[in-house]
Amino acid sequence: MKLGNLIYSLILLLLLLSCSNPNLEKKVSKIQDKSLDLQMIDAYKEGLKELEINGDAIFAAKKFNEAEMLYPQSEWAPRSALMAAYSYYSQNYFDDSLFELQRFLKIYPKNENIDYAHYLLGVVYYENVIDEKKDIEPLLKSKEHFEFLLENYPETEFALDADLKLELINDLLASKEMYIAKFYMDSKKWIAALNRYKKVLEDYPDSIFVEESLHRIVEIYYIIGLEKESKKYASLLGYNYLSSAWYKESYRVFNQDYEIKSLKKTNKKENILKKKIKQLFD
Repeated sequence: MKLGNLIYSLILLLLLLSCSNPNLEKKVSKIQDKSLDLQMIDAYKEGLKELEINGDAIFAAKKFNEAEMLYPQSEWAPRSALMAAYSYYSQNYFDDSLFELQRFLKIYPKNENIDYAHYLLGVVYYENVIDEKKDIEPLLKSKEHFEFLLENYPETEFALDADLKLELINDLLASKEMYIAKFYMDSKKWIAALNRYKKVLEDYPDSIFVEESLHRIVEIYYIIGLEKESKKYASLLGYNYLSSAWYKESYRVFNQDYEIKSLKKTNKKENILKKKIKQLFD
């Protein structure tokens, strides 16, 4: 009994000392933090392995989410959130990727990788377009994020690709206007068609459809009897695209017997078309 009492007393004393020793508490706390940190890194590495080696994007994303939740105060947490978004994107789970990216912007609005988040959002929306003639919402969302990136982070490694994709988006959006305008022309709704073609000039002056839009405007004005306006746009077309096939077609609107001669094209500054178009609407 005495030996048992002695052992009990020693255990009780150790417990009291551990509770009253702040250094011991601190040591235990550090061990726990380190263990949590290691768990997070292990989850992150497992996510990378699943994504890069096994190709299981869904499981990889879940491991990245797990890493983020294990230690949300860590610098690895926002990185894990982005990797989860990328994992979903890599195998075309666009809705899941969008959810993760939008969550990232909400939780980590000042993170150093915010430029990549906007870039990836733009890419996901861009690649999620099914039919630009029926649904342009993804294109508009994509354009919004690429423009934000170019305006706020023009020197980043993602800016160049964003700029190229933005040109393609503008061409697609312009093609939507051209499609509708052609429908109105076929229906002889001249004013509605005219407004659509002018919208291409105003909103997408760098698109590949500017020449044709100018020609169609020449045609419509001539059809409805506004020959002066028709000639004004024909002059604009000829001034900027003198050797264009669309300029040749526009000239035939006024004189179908005219034989096109070799014309010398002068050098112009790249922004001259924008200035000329802007003057028409001032």
